[in-house]
Amino acid sequence: MSDPYETTEQHLDRLLRQALNSFDLPDCTVEQLGTALAHSTTLSSSHHSARLHRETYRHTYLLPDGSALSIWELVHGGGRDAPSARVHELYDDEADAHVAATRVADACSDGPAFSEDVPTIDLDALNALMAVVPSPSPRSYAPDNSADHARRVLRRAENPDRPGGATALLLRSAFAHHITQIFGRQFRVGDHDAGFTLYEHAFLLLDGSETSLWEVEHTATEDGRHMCEVYTDEQTARDAMEHRTRIC
Repeated sequence: MSDPYETTEQHLDRLLRQALNSFDLPDCTVEQLGTALAHSTTLSSSHHSARLHRETYRHTYLLPDGSALSIWELVHGGGRDAPSARVHELYDDEADAHVAATRVADACSDGPAFSEDVPTIDLDALNALMAVVPSPSPRSYAPDNSADHARRVLRRAENPDRPGGATALLLRSAFAHHITQIFGRQFRVGDHDAGFTLYEHAFLLLDGSETSLWEVEHTATEDGRHMCEVYTDEQTARDAMEHRTRIC
């Protein structure tokens, strides 16, 4: 149900202001949401533990033409043992929201935290783990605004050597895509724990060919913030993860 004390315009404005990644939403989606007449919010999933509080909400908006448009909000923060400010993220694709929720869960695993009583994993062990090639699984491509999905993946990349204009132009012809989590672990990096997740975004192009973007999401930054890096091949992405363990 909609909050009777908050108009649809106020509700949308609050969501966009709170979300760290609101700029990732397609412009056409934001424009459509701006015309919404009413809204409704439902809890899609939740997880609460000592180290992580996470909820995913579905916000559905009624548009003037009678159709409905939904966006998903991921809200997460420290659990009972590590309270912290809650982080808000917005997605216009349910699959993207699910991938983000998985990334948050991996980064805040309820497994044993690193301490003096638990030996940290050395770089050789980390490299060995990241070098493991998973068994191939059949891909099931989903034709769902795939060119726009590729644009958003490239847009959130922060690495200086991210794919350039040629890759962006190629992916404009993507009409279906498939997301696979290749790797996800938490390691001791420097003086703090850091989560590493590697995703393959595979795209099916109009000419029948396939191409992939390899996205590294990690918190191996000086202030522990979340960072995305994108590469055009898996080995370069794995090398980037190894490099991150050495510079922090």
